[in-house]
Amino acid sequence: MNGIILINKEKGLTSRDVVNKVCKVLNMRGVGHTGTLDPLATGLMVLCVGEGLKLVELLTNHDKDYIAKVKIGIKTDTYDITGKVIEEKEYILDKSTLIKVLNSFNKEYLQTVPIYSSIKVNGKKLYEYAREGKRVDLPKRLVKISNMKLLNFDNDSFTFSVTVSSGTYIRSLINDIGNKLGIPLTMEELKRTRVGSFTLDNANNINNIKIIPIIDAISIKKIEVDDTLYKKVSNGVKLKNIYDEDMVMFIRDNKPIAIYKNDNGIMKSYRVFVFK
Repeated sequence: MNGIILINKEKGLTSRDVVNKVCKVLNMRGVGHTGTLDPLATGLMVLCVGEGLKLVELLTNHDKDYIAKVKIGIKTDTYDITGKVIEEKEYILDKSTLIKVLNSFNKEYLQTVPIYSSIKVNGKKLYEYAREGKRVDLPKRLVKISNMKLLNFDNDSFTFSVTVSSGTYIRSLINDIGNKLGIPLTMEELKRTRVGSFTLDNANNINNIKIIPIIDAISIKKIEVDDTLYKKVSNGVKLKNIYDEDMVMFIRDNKPIAIYKNDNGIMKSYRVFVFK
């Protein structure tokens, strides 16, 4: 069992819970995910299994699509509905104003990481500082927001869809939107619908697992190897880049042998696959 699994995560589960449940179903330990979802969130999780774990880095830094529901008039310490309310007031939000502000976020900007997150500062997770009531300088990340679209709007909530770069916190985006509007907002629901080329439409629940073979998991050029090339790539030998590609996968008998990356005209071994 080696490859990629697309899971439709249920609300209330941590990402670790999902991994543990998949391990139990498959009766194996070699399972990891390519990006967390908060317990509140639902939707697509991309898991790697067995030798597929060697693809985690390649599958992590992709843009993602989300659908988020926002509660108007409330702000919490976690920026989502599960947190402690720290600000609350009635506010009548004009739809045209909201659309204008949403459109203004279709850009790159420095986003402050939320205090309730697992990002480490000085070797300590930010949420640990928060729970201890300690102040800490929150790091900032350059994120890219695009395709933001208002889907639904009523008196006390609205729903929008958005495409974001890897590392973006939707909770923080919603808080930033609220700051620009001058009203408290908090995330009420969140669904991830796409990660890179993978979509929620192709995901399954934990009890109906389907494994995507490694050879089909990433969209890079595939090159069939002969005996001579097989010996070289399986041992990580450097090659001239005669393939006019930044990255290639060498295969044999429809199985991946290795992934190579270009480095100034030289193809260097990036991952070598070993199947028992």
